[in-house]
Amino acid sequence: MQKIAVITDTDASLPLDLALKHAITQVPIAVQFGEKSFRAVYDIDDAETFRRIDQDSRLPTTAAPSPGQFAEAYRAAFEAGAESVLCFTVSSEVSATHAAARDAAGMFPDRTIRVVDTRSLTMGQGWMVLAAAEAVADGATIEEAIATAQDVGSRAHLFTALATLKYLAMSGRVGQVAAGIANVLNVKPILTIRDGRLDLLEQVRTQTKAWDRAIEHTVEATGGKPVERMSIVHVNALEAANQFEARLRAALDCPAEIIHAELTPGLSVHSGNGMVGVVIVSGKYGGK
Repeated sequence: MQKIAVITDTDASLPLDLALKHAITQVPIAVQFGEKSFRAVYDIDDAETFRRIDQDSRLPTTAAPSPGQFAEAYRAAFEAGAESVLCFTVSSEVSATHAAARDAAGMFPDRTIRVVDTRSLTMGQGWMVLAAAEAVADGATIEEAIATAQDVGSRAHLFTALATLKYLAMSGRVGQVAAGIANVLNVKPILTIRDGRLDLLEQVRTQTKAWDRAIEHTVEATGGKPVERMSIVHVNALEAANQFEARLRAALDCPAEIIHAELTPGLSVHSGNGMVGVVIVSGKYGGK
């Protein structure tokens, strides 16, 4: 059985203990506050990110890992005994991470390194990575592991409810005036993944209604099929995530284990504090 190392980036939102359990290496997104740079997940979490944002009244910049960082991860994997590397990146539609991982692979012309654009993010990406790692542990070839991950990706659905437009306004993604009016009216956007990027699905009034609609979309996305995997993603909102899970369990036949995951700073600076969402994988492998 060939030893295959599985690598991803921190935009997968994988909790560190879960990544460690499955021997998954996460290459960190960079979060830059002025002159100081932090590695997402390893040096800074969502809570500290938004403490700094609220203190400075401005957002940090984020940057994809460099090709050198991916090359270091590949080299470490080979030195640890891997015969090949399988790397899954956040969608190329939202980040240069995929290009960096691919460029790094070119530094190892005599090695087998497959770089896969997940066309997803947060736990949509995370579930694909976990599925690949599980397949590898069960003896799958690199091609079989990729096929398993892509099948999971095709059945993954994400719905998130933003708590505020304040941070989108700070980023310039919506106008300050529009954000102010929306917040006064208590408008809450619901986002989903379309064509490899987070996209606005609808806007509703009040947080409760936003949660209800996100759950309704989740139920609809299952198509009446069982939910194979489920995670709650949030930004510095653990209590809200627990409440959201309770509402989900009341509306849908959920897996016994639901993973709670921070969105992580590479993504959360764009969604804002207090966001709560769900990522599911519906149906079973092979479409059953």
